[in-house]
Amino acid sequence: MKKIIFKAIPFDKNLVTLALESGVDAVLTTPEHKEAIESLGRVTVITPDELPTVAVNEKADEEIAVNLDQKGREVCLAAGWEIIPVENILAQVETLALEAESLDRARLAAGVLERGADTIVVTPEGAPDLKTIVAELKLSQGKMELQKAVVTEIESAGLGHRVCVDTISMLKKGQGMLTGNSSAFTFLVHAETESNPYVAARPFRINAGAVHAYAQMPGDKTAYLEELSSGTEVLIVDADGKTSVAVVGRSKIEVRPMLLITAEVATAAGPVSGKVFLQNAETIRVVSSDGEPVSVVTLKVGDEIMCRLDDAGRHFGMRISEDIVEE
Repeated sequence: MKKIIFKAIPFDKNLVTLALESGVDAVLTTPEHKEAIESLGRVTVITPDELPTVAVNEKADEEIAVNLDQKGREVCLAAGWEIIPVENILAQVETLALEAESLDRARLAAGVLERGADTIVVTPEGAPDLKTIVAELKLSQGKMELQKAVVTEIESAGLGHRVCVDTISMLKKGQGMLTGNSSAFTFLVHAETESNPYVAARPFRINAGAVHAYAQMPGDKTAYLEELSSGTEVLIVDADGKTSVAVVGRSKIEVRPMLLITAEVATAAGPVSGKVFLQNAETIRVVSSDGEPVSVVTLKVGDEIMCRLDDAGRHFGMRISEDIVEE
C-alpha cells in the first residue's frame, strides 16, 4: 500500500480540505501554515525540512538523493523525474518518494521497477485526480487470480458461531471477502448488496463464515474471522479479482444454523478441494462463475463458484514455507 502525501505549497485552504476529504496520509507544507492545516483535521503535517526534495537534472543529482537516504532521510524526487534516474536511485535506497502532477504520473511512480515509489507526493496540479489516486494507490491491493470451482457437496452442519463483518464502506455487487477452512482454498463470499421481499440490503456487510475460518487480508496475510474487530483493515475482492481495503466498523458473532459447502478446482496436478462453513440463510451468497451473487439456499451441487487457490502454510497470518494439510 502506497503512502499518499498532498503538497500544499503554495498553501490553498480549499485544496487542503480536498486532500483531507480524499484520505491522504499527510500534507506537506511550509512551517507557517502547519498550524492552520492541523486545525482543519487530524492529519500528519510535514515540512520540506522533514522530506527534502531533489530535482534530478543530471547524474550528480542521483548521488545527492542516495546520500540523503544513506543518512537516514527519506528523499522526494521533484516533478519532472525520468524513469532511468528513478530506477538507478531505487536500486540503492530503502525508501523513495516521487512527486506526481497527475493520475498517469502517479500510476507510473507506483510501478517503476515493479516495486515503485513508497510514497507519492501529489502536487497542486494533481489535485483534480487526488481522490482517484488515493483510491487506486492507497486502497487498491492489486489483482488476485481467482479460479472457478465446482460445488461437490452441501450439507447441514448444525449450530455454530458465525461472524458478520460490518465495514464502514458501501460495497458493490460482485464484492466480498475470501474465506475458508484453509488458507490454501478460500471462497468469495458476497456482501449483502442484494435485497429481497423480506430483508433490506445491507451493502456494508459480509456475513463471512464461521469463527475459525481464514480470511484473506491486505498485505498477503490471513486472519481468523474471530480476530476481526473495529478498526481492522480487511481485504475486499470482486468477481474479477480486483481488490481494495475496507475498515471494520463492527464484528458480530452470533450462533446460527450453518452449512458446510465443499467445492473442487481442476488443476494440472489434479483436483483440489476446499470447504467453508456459512450461515444457512437466504441473504448469505457466494459468487457464481459469471460474477453473480448466488444464495447458499439455492446453491446446488454442480454449480460453478469463484474461489482462490494458494499455497498452504501460515504462522500468525504470515506466509511461511512449511508442509501443512488443512481440511
